[in-house]
Amino acid sequence: MSTITVTLIKSTNGRLQSHKDCVRGLGLRRISHTVEVKDTPENRGMINKVSYLLKVSEK
Repeated sequence: MSTITVTLIKSTNGRLQSHKDCVRGLGLRRISHTVEVKDTPENRGMINKVSYLLKVSEK
């Protein structure tokens, strides 16, 4: 299964709680933190929901 590299580029301060939950669900903790997640429909949904906070690259 392929992976997606996700980096948090904007703060979650002042955002909706559901958006903060999506960021935490992806495993991101702080600005410039980068994680690799599996390319699943669940992860794609979270990424799409908070795409304005993230930088995404596919492998």
